[in-house]
Amino acid sequence: MKKRAHSLEMDFVNSHEKQKMLYKRTLLIVSISQIFGGAGLAAGVTVGALLAQQMLGTDAFSGLPASLFTLGSAGAALVVGRLSQRFGRRIGLASGFFTGGLGAIGVVIAAVTNNLILLFASLLIYGAGTATNLQARYAGTDLANSKQRAKAISIAMVSTTFGAVAGPNLVGPMGKFAVSIGVPSLAGPFILSATAFILAGIFLFIMLNPDPLLVAKMIESNKAKQVDVKQSSPVESMKNNRGIAVGATTMVLTQIVMVAIMTMTPVHMEHHGHGLNEVGIVIAFHIGSMYLPSLITGILVDKIGRTAMSIASGATLLLAGVIAASAPSDSMVLLVVALSLLGLGWNFGLISGTAQIVDSTDSSTRAKTQGTVDVLIALSGASGGALSGMVVANSSYATLALAGGILSLVLIPVVIWSRKSKKEPEQGLQM
Repeated sequence: MKKRAHSLEMDFVNSHEKQKMLYKRTLLIVSISQIFGGAGLAAGVTVGALLAQQMLGTDAFSGLPASLFTLGSAGAALVVGRLSQRFGRRIGLASGFFTGGLGAIGVVIAAVTNNLILLFASLLIYGAGTATNLQARYAGTDLANSKQRAKAISIAMVSTTFGAVAGPNLVGPMGKFAVSIGVPSLAGPFILSATAFILAGIFLFIMLNPDPLLVAKMIESNKAKQVDVKQSSPVESMKNNRGIAVGATTMVLTQIVMVAIMTMTPVHMEHHGHGLNEVGIVIAFHIGSMYLPSLITGILVDKIGRTAMSIASGATLLLAGVIAASAPSDSMVLLVVALSLLGLGWNFGLISGTAQIVDSTDSSTRAKTQGTVDVLIALSGASGGALSGMVVANSSYATLALAGGILSLVLIPVVIWSRKSKKEPEQGLQM
């Protein structure tokens, strides 16, 4: 079986036409899987804080679910990255989605039995689906050149929109379905998460063959045999390390700000008389803004540069924080605007940061490095989720939103510093 798979991948090494076909096919497969993954992610995010609030009986720890499943996604990101590096994207991504699906099933069982220990453990495992959904964006870049990478990332991400927007809007119907089968209504969305993650895993396992990362490795290995390839100079290595550092910083900061404000918005809305359907609408706009603009963002990142779009991310997140902090508690319109800008700022940061990571690595280390960076992203999200509940409990939602917006401004000096000794990535590495 391994020999046959190796032979299949070797067919693509010497044919540029086949490589282009595989690149397009991979983007299509990843995009379809992202529809399922987006639904699984969004449904759980929408009601996680409310479920914890209901089971714990306090607001102080309502940010704990976001903290737990982002903490779980940290470990999963590392494992999925290592599995992908060794066995290819197909095995790594499918394993991650299957694990996330099992975690979602555990959350449902915990809600039925009112078991807090099982709930916390299951949320950690559920985080594997979150990590895998995020790492799937890398698969489309394996066979892309430097001028296609941001666009490839964006095509995968924009597909997530369909599932991500549907997920929150299915909160009400899934809650009714859950009650009809004897399950608490807030656990209903996790039934959807389990189904969506498992379907995404099955689809990738069957369809992502030949594996794009394994083909990319073979292409680079073949080039190395045909040409006397020089080792990277110390200056080039330093530039690559700097690119990884800047890309990681951009994604970490945007993740902290986004998770912190997003996590406490449903609780803030519930306290001021908004129902579950209204919460679903606001989160749907937020998650739609996280993914839907991706195609345009990808083109902009490739055309005007990683640096400019990273700065735009910081400015957009600041505006989101200011509007969220100043919005009247009964204003659905301003909350929708604030959360939409929050999602858009995250989108700018994630795509520009991801492109910098891909620019600064090659296929021999790429998946491993990507997994390590995603660990940092997940840990930052866990910190943001954990601290958000405490900040709101001891101060206010407005304080949290404003502090998040101000924190995002750190992005601007970071990316300006990177420009002093590094040219724009678009002029850098080629596949």
